[in-house]
Amino acid sequence: MTAPDHHHDHGHAGAGERRLLWAFVLTSLTLVVEAVGGWLSGSLALLADAGHMFVDAFALLLAFLGAYLARRPADDRRSFGYARLEVLVGYTNALFQFALVAWIVVEAIGRFARPEPILSGTMLAIALAGLLVNLFVLRVLGGHDHDDLNAAGARLHVLGDLLGSLGAVAAALLIRWRGWLWADPAFSILVSLLILNSAWRLLKRSGHILLEGTPEDVDTAQVAVAAKEGEGVVDVHHVHVWQLAGGRRLATLHARLADEADAHTALSQVQSILREKFQISHATVQIEQRDCAHEDCGAQAHDDDHAHDAAHAH
Repeated sequence: MTAPDHHHDHGHAGAGERRLLWAFVLTSLTLVVEAVGGWLSGSLALLADAGHMFVDAFALLLAFLGAYLARRPADDRRSFGYARLEVLVGYTNALFQFALVAWIVVEAIGRFARPEPILSGTMLAIALAGLLVNLFVLRVLGGHDHDDLNAAGARLHVLGDLLGSLGAVAAALLIRWRGWLWADPAFSILVSLLILNSAWRLLKRSGHILLEGTPEDVDTAQVAVAAKEGEGVVDVHHVHVWQLAGGRRLATLHARLADEADAHTALSQVQSILREKFQISHATVQIEQRDCAHEDCGAQAHDDDHAHDAAHAH
């Protein structure tokens, strides 16, 4: 028995898609300018940032397509729709970042061994222009939504671009004022390490969702305890909670009722509790009037007892 609860804000989704599209266009234009500027000035920091922007432009395009396709309605083959595309895009974006970091580090090591002359004035002007564009693109994408992995992945890339531009500006100033050619590859590596840290966090989070992991702030033992607050519910077991996408939680569970309990009332209350306390928008609740007949119930009940005791211990 179930009462699915789907909410779609198409106006907000459309605005999000437009922001991603604008970010893609601006990033694409900037990467062309930085690539040409890096080639003319001989700056690895600019070339690295241009390479980063190339990956980011592609990632923003994927994010736009992911947001657009995620709004497609469910069909017979995909009964939950296409919302998980945003998680796939976030995972792919993080993998792209790892490949980019590897390329930058290899190039930088070569520059340490064989420093090359750099036109610091050209490098500085283009790096400043890139910095301003990245600030504008970050503003276009809007504030951070922890649950939207698609937008989080896009902002991660743009933030990486911003850090790359800052590094290029700093390197250009050091080369111009101090003649330190090593600053160019040094800042390239520093920015790469910053990007790597953010990419790893995104990879772990999106991978956890793809593996149907329990949301980070949800304890299934606490879910079972809360669900037992429903009228007539005497036992809750076989609890599973996962995420379809960044902000959409689902759950399945078995609820055993007292003999005199009303199934409809108990179901309604359990789903209301899950929605209010754990933001679980879609819950499938199997109502039982006797002991669970499922073949795994014995082992699951044993595990649930331990989880229940642990929840009360805390």
